[in-house]
Amino acid sequence: MKYFYRCMNDLMMNWNELLSVKRLGKPTSGTITADTRTQFQRDYDRLIFSSPFRRMQNKTQVFPLPGSVFVHNRLTHSLEVASVGRSLGNMVSARLEQLGIEHPLLTEIGSVVAAACLAHDMGNPPFGHSGEDAIKAFFTNGEGRSLRTEVSEAEWKDLTFFDGNANAFRILSHQFKGRRVGGFALTYTMLASIVKYPYESTLATKPKFGFFQSEKETFIEIARSIGLKQAEANGVKFVRHPLVFLVEAADDICYQIMDVEDAHKLRILSYEETKNFYLNFYNSSYDAQSLETINQTLEEVTDPNEQISFLRAGVISRLVNECVQVFTNKLDAILSGEYQHSLISEISPVAQSAMQKVVDVSVKRIYADHSVIEIELAGYKVISTLMEHFIDAMLTKNKYNSKLLKLFPDQFMVDADASAYSKVQSVLDFVSGMTDVYALDLYRKITGINIPGIG
Repeated sequence: MKYFYRCMNDLMMNWNELLSVKRLGKPTSGTITADTRTQFQRDYDRLIFSSPFRRMQNKTQVFPLPGSVFVHNRLTHSLEVASVGRSLGNMVSARLEQLGIEHPLLTEIGSVVAAACLAHDMGNPPFGHSGEDAIKAFFTNGEGRSLRTEVSEAEWKDLTFFDGNANAFRILSHQFKGRRVGGFALTYTMLASIVKYPYESTLATKPKFGFFQSEKETFIEIARSIGLKQAEANGVKFVRHPLVFLVEAADDICYQIMDVEDAHKLRILSYEETKNFYLNFYNSSYDAQSLETINQTLEEVTDPNEQISFLRAGVISRLVNECVQVFTNKLDAILSGEYQHSLISEISPVAQSAMQKVVDVSVKRIYADHSVIEIELAGYKVISTLMEHFIDAMLTKNKYNSKLLKLFPDQFMVDADASAYSKVQSVLDFVSGMTDVYALDLYRKITGINIPGIG
């Protein structure tokens, strides 16, 4: 019980506050009740049945959307991250119970992490990571530069540092037109668990931050309610919710390890290369028995794709166990807000070395593949053009723009007297929520490349 009392002192965040079922937009919520379907499971269900989640099935993860060979899209990636996240959360809750930490919601950590993992990419624009870059570039060196004098310093930083993580928090918490207060009305704990960078853009040293100015007060409310420590006196900056580290670890594991498998399916990496990348995670001396079992399975299973899938599954399992160990070892530093690293960065030397080889090949060959570059270039053009047309339509009244706005969804519309920042954000809400296919189709129509009913 000694550890429990240490975690309850004023220097550390404590689980009594960190695990909360209070819901955004519902001031009377927050009471723990006995129910077969828990509040955090409700969060998970609410997300998986939502339109923004479903739209991720037509958003690029890394490689172009599948033709004859199926590769990951944003939706399948998020489902896999949620699966890994649930395992991480369940294992951590068991460790916390062993340490003598008591809380009625401790066993629900797996559900919280799984829900947060489902939502972690919901704010990402179409066309993979280039989508974020295209939006930032539009404001820093594109047509959006003219808006610099129309917004405040902090609002301008939001636009030039546009981040999918901050956009996910907005999608989940903002009251869009015709929708309820609190957005998805999710629990405070789940919402805090998706914010990897719990500070505003003015405090960001690189294009990574957790919430836009429009949602700043919402995040402050959540952070204070669940006891997140404030990390900076000037400006809004808090330390991470502990469960963010597990969501981040699940994403890191799936993103790097699954990209290698996709690259094998697409024949960017050979079978032998891919096999060796996965076997690098095992130490020939310490893991002799595991390697023997692996070799026996590879002799039994002769299909190359199944062999690679089997090896990939084993690597994910090892990384999950290692990340749980790091989380447990660093728990004091995490709860005090002093821990500043990702869990994956402190795994064992053998696993670190293997992961670095995966990162290196990803940068040099996987992300540099022609198919990836081509969709990134196309994405830049499509997104910048859509941004240019719709922002002009929002800010400038003329006959053409009036017609263009008839294509704009009602849920994203703002009042005519709204600020320039709000109008620009409404366009970002629209464009970032598009699927690759819809964005390309709309681009072709408004540029006259494809005219409905003609040709």
